[in-house]
Amino acid sequence: MKEVIAVIRANMINQTKNALLEMGFPAFTACKALGRGKRSVDFQVIEALDKNGSLSENPELLPSISQGGRLIPKRYLSIVVPSERVKDLVDTIMKINRTKQPGDGKIFVLPVKNVFRVRTGESGDAALDEMAV
Repeated sequence: MKEVIAVIRANMINQTKNALLEMGFPAFTACKALGRGKRSVDFQVIEALDKNGSLSENPELLPSISQGGRLIPKRYLSIVVPSERVKDLVDTIMKINRTKQPGDGKIFVLPVKNVFRVRTGESGDAALDEMAV
């Protein structure tokens, strides 16, 4: 079993949720998070460019105006799946969230020793959602 942790753009959560459901990953945990990568963003410049339409016409401007230290809203997803499903899960998350711009996110894959379903006491693969096994 593996835990796949994904940190994605806040505005991509609905598309990601729908894609995961279509791929047979109905169960996951999500929460709001704040963070930043190596580059931070000057939001005043972005807001000004967005108001006059320059940013939507020229998305390549975003990396060139990066500066400042503000934390950016993100979504943190945690999904535990059988090891053989990790590639499908990671590929799905990457396909939906890749814009080829800084800030697309990160995906981490960690080993999981065991899992227990509180309601039934099941453990291991039996405790994972039936559709994910």
